[in-house]
Amino acid sequence: MDYFLEVLKKYAVFSGRARRKEYWMFVLFNFLFSIVAGIADYVLTGTGSGVISGLYALAVIIPGLAVGIRRLHDIGKSGWFTLIIFVPLVGAIWLLVLACTEENAGDNEYGPDPKAQFAY
Repeated sequence: MDYFLEVLKKYAVFSGRARRKEYWMFVLFNFLFSIVAGIADYVLTGTGSGVISGLYALAVIIPGLAVGIRRLHDIGKSGWFTLIIFVPLVGAIWLLVLACTEENAGDNEYGPDPKAQFAY
């Protein structure tokens, strides 16, 4: 949960780097909260109109993009590489592979290694 809140604190920070753990914990909690918002839509409206889910999605779209771009920075890719998602089928798979890729050890052009602060 701390990683999710950390991403929200960096609401529109597109610079720097994000570890795999930070990215995937945000994805996990975002998925869980989306399910809860969908259930709340159905319970409160009876029709599942999507108002609460829509508002939640609008609230987290910028932090989601920001953490995705910081994740790409962690492996040495430009944030513009996010646009590969628009290549049908292959783009989504390639972006998933990049999100799962081990980060570059040490500093890179996008900032210091975030994992280094935890090394003992």
